[in-house]
Amino acid sequence: MFFARKQTQLVAPEETLPGHTERWFNLHDRHLALGTPVVTDEAPAGMEVAVFGLGCFWGAEEVYWQLPGVWSTSVGYAGGTTPHPSYEEVCSGATNHTEAVRVVFDPSVVSYAELVKRFFEVHDPTQGMRQGNDVGTQYRSAIYFTTPEQEQVARELTEVYGAELRRRGLGEITTEIREVPTYYYAEDVHQQYLVKNPNGYRCHANTGVRFPEMA
Repeated sequence: MFFARKQTQLVAPEETLPGHTERWFNLHDRHLALGTPVVTDEAPAGMEVAVFGLGCFWGAEEVYWQLPGVWSTSVGYAGGTTPHPSYEEVCSGATNHTEAVRVVFDPSVVSYAELVKRFFEVHDPTQGMRQGNDVGTQYRSAIYFTTPEQEQVARELTEVYGAELRRRGLGEITTEIREVPTYYYAEDVHQQYLVKNPNGYRCHANTGVRFPEMA
């Protein structure tokens, strides 16, 4: 029943599901691709955290764990109001969460700007509440910044990429940009899903437009 409904409008906060008071499942303690912790509520000294929503989080997490300088990744739910939701609850459209990937990275190796550029290149930020054939509010595009500096970079790069898309007649960016909301880890089956299922589903709907060179 959850999967038959394709909610394309956010619901009023008071109408979202009640969720759970705490995380109700266990997570594997080691990242299956990187060997680092999966739960990274306290990032190591010198590391930064970035949170993105770019469609189905299985493929999104794989994109980021492959980047040099990324120390750990996890998938979860963010942007809504339901605490500690289940995957089925998020897919119902009644939590207002989007599927998100949390990236812990070393800024001396890979910059936040590089993460944002990659974000824009590997999904289509003009599709609103969908990515390709994946339709629903949980697939919306989002950048959740964790510092004022990240916000500045995110907004500046969104303007640059948006201008390039408009020049090519490809529509307006619909990416939600706001301060990082509470991030809820997804169930263990979804963490590093494409390590566990190498031939699993990857949604990489994108515009085909590389991020333009900047002076």
